[in-house]
Amino acid sequence: MTTALLDTAGARIHHQVQGRGPVLLISQSGEGDADRSADLVAHLADRYTVVTYDRRGLSRSPLDRPGTTPTVEEHADDVHRLLAAVTDRPALMLGCSFGALVGLQLAHDHPGRLHTLIAHEPAAPALLPEEERARAVAALAGMQDTFHRDGWRAALHGVMAATGIASHQDREPGASPQSFGPEREANFSTFLAHDLTTVRRSTFGPGQADALAAGPTRVVPVIGAATDPTVYSYRCAEVLAGRLGTDLARLPGGHNGNLTHPRAFAAELHELLAAALREG
Repeated sequence: MTTALLDTAGARIHHQVQGRGPVLLISQSGEGDADRSADLVAHLADRYTVVTYDRRGLSRSPLDRPGTTPTVEEHADDVHRLLAAVTDRPALMLGCSFGALVGLQLAHDHPGRLHTLIAHEPAAPALLPEEERARAVAALAGMQDTFHRDGWRAALHGVMAATGIASHQDREPGASPQSFGPEREANFSTFLAHDLTTVRRSTFGPGQADALAAGPTRVVPVIGAATDPTVYSYRCAEVLAGRLGTDLARLPGGHNGNLTHPRAFAAELHELLAAALREG
């Protein structure tokens, strides 16, 4: 594995590259950084050159102006620059939740950078019908209010409810525990204070999805097989699939299936990516 820092517009992006084969970038959900993908990467690196990274503001990716709230366009530009540094060909990308929103914005803003985007339960409330969107945005704002009033542990319950994450999730044997240490706590606080604002302000909606339908990137909307169909992240994937005129794909586990079922998730993710590559 190689690690490096990439200077982008307003940040330095820590990233890790390992494996061999087509380039596959993973953009994590929530507070996830490059290391949080370790179990999943272990089951992919024999078939892909896997790129993982710390989003700007998390862990080892410092902002030039600490404490500011990046836009989703800035996050997408970071990935655009990162991929340009590691490959001159259209890449594959797995985006999970917030990471899927980043991937969608990237595919819209930089056509041709991605060959295929697996958009796993994208955190894209602007896709939803007006009343549903308003409820989702209000719920996100409520999580932030709870965080500022009572701290990250209190806000965690709202995040879990919004994404259908059970307090005691089923896990496949060997999956690493996802305990909270000081660095993850700091990242989760950054996510609640800033990234949820980015999600609420994102304007990636039906018009942008329609543009992707006519664009060069193959976008595969995905939901977790165990995710409650009523939660907003599921609904975002469902609406996206409708705009793209494609079926919803399913991957093992729920909203965090990439963490709870890394072996099974990797196997079925490979099937989706291999099919996309075969189809050109």
